[in-house]
Amino acid sequence: MDIQRSILIVALAIVSYLMVLQWNQDYGQPQMPSPAAAATPALPVDKPATDTADIPSANPQSNAPASVAAAPSQALIQVETDVLKLAIDPLGGDVVQLALPEYPRSLQNRDVPFALFDNGNERTYVAQSGLVGDGPDARTSGRPLYSVEQRQYRLADGQQQLVVDLTFSEAGVDYLKRFTFTRGSYDFAVSHRIVNQGDKPWSGNLFAQLKRDASGDPSQTSATGMATYLGAALWTAEEPYKKVAMKDMDDKNLRETVQGGWVAWLQHYFVTAWVPAKDDTNQVTTRKDSQGNYIIGFVGPQLNVPVGASAETSATLYAGPKLQDKLKELSPGLELTVDYGFLWFIAQPIFWLLQVIHSIVGNWGWSIIFLTVIIKLAFFPLSAASYKSMARMRAVAPKLQSLKEQFGDDRQKMSQAMMELYKKEKINPLGGCLPILVQMPVFLALYWTLLESVEIRQAPWLGWIVDLSIKDPYFILPIIMGATMFFQQTLNPTPPDPMQARILKLMPIVFTFFFLWFPAGLVLYWVVNNVLSIAQQWYITRQIERAAKA
Repeated sequence: MDIQRSILIVALAIVSYLMVLQWNQDYGQPQMPSPAAAATPALPVDKPATDTADIPSANPQSNAPASVAAAPSQALIQVETDVLKLAIDPLGGDVVQLALPEYPRSLQNRDVPFALFDNGNERTYVAQSGLVGDGPDARTSGRPLYSVEQRQYRLADGQQQLVVDLTFSEAGVDYLKRFTFTRGSYDFAVSHRIVNQGDKPWSGNLFAQLKRDASGDPSQTSATGMATYLGAALWTAEEPYKKVAMKDMDDKNLRETVQGGWVAWLQHYFVTAWVPAKDDTNQVTTRKDSQGNYIIGFVGPQLNVPVGASAETSATLYAGPKLQDKLKELSPGLELTVDYGFLWFIAQPIFWLLQVIHSIVGNWGWSIIFLTVIIKLAFFPLSAASYKSMARMRAVAPKLQSLKEQFGDDRQKMSQAMMELYKKEKINPLGGCLPILVQMPVFLALYWTLLESVEIRQAPWLGWIVDLSIKDPYFILPIIMGATMFFQQTLNPTPPDPMQARILKLMPIVFTFFFLWFPAGLVLYWVVNNVLSIAQQWYITRQIERAAKA
């Protein structure tokens, strides 16, 4: 009995510890510097001064001066598709604003789309691209001011593709920066065409980067009481998903030579990523500019254009929700930005099964309930073994109490007598613990699945549960969960150790308080699991008790 209860208590403590550890290690964020501190950042010793520039040089390894940063233009180019609403700055052709009409900012502001990119209204977060070397973005006078035929573009009904062309000419070289949008797609192509009509050969490099300040994650709601990862990531052949936190960029610059791949900036539920051509060998770097903004990007291979010739280079920008199927199609490893933690190999099939169920029932809350039933059925034999062991332990509880009265405080004789009793009654003291331990990774994996899946964001169930991704606003589900835990304890044998008994009585209260800030979807899973467990345990216990009386 002592062994069984001790293992259960330790197991519960391990679950709590792993959750807190995972929050801090994988998703916890360092304290953000104040705006004043961000304006005058201290440069690490190994960070060259040229890396503070807004635009990279053609060779990131060199100390050649880069172009100076320029303030955004006032007359932005507005573009709207069925899933994107963005603004392009003609000065440099950067995407400086981008909102997602399909994803409201909040349930209280359904008409306000969630904003990813912003050029300084609430934060600095932009996607930049251009040509360096002999390109116009390396001009000492600043970024090129592109011309455009109109200031507003909209994907019309029935139109599948929308093209926005920006043009610039200098020193006999014509530049065409083209944005190509497709209906229903969160990714779009950004290409650069160079027509050399000058008097000397042209050579340059494509660069693309994501620039963000140190502000917090707007998609992270404090209602959950949890923080997810906010930072950069990239793909390498050795590490398909390599995270680069802001604190890492504070310490030193990253430089990697990568063929193909991607660079990305992650936040809760959403991701932005530049994806270069898969056959190009690029120099991937991270750095901070003179304003304290964090930058991750790449510089492509050198492009040579003889006099009288033309050439084109391009990359793809993704800006939208973390939809695994779309991300996987775009580039290998990009789907890993949906970070399920160290139990990803369990979380992935759980999410797949959850999607299948949702395709049938059409509601994420009911999908979680049916998923719980399926998981419970899968673990039915293990659960049955656990409950049978507990029922036998409960049946011999009077005999254990008698042993305690007989041996008093002599723990050695008490333990010896308990082992003899277990052997006589054919009871395995660990039989009730090990099946529960086996199921714990499933619970943890489901936790990460519900926390990371954008599909659950703002998904209603019924009644007061209007968003399964945040806490229950009235704490009804956590209270029910605590009540089911308490009731389930009445079906378990009472430990002979008074201290263990008191600790176990406190567990429903502790877990209820702990679950108050958990996503409602996860608490729903736990409630349904408890109810099914109570039914199964009650049935097995009654069977064994009737058999013992017969």
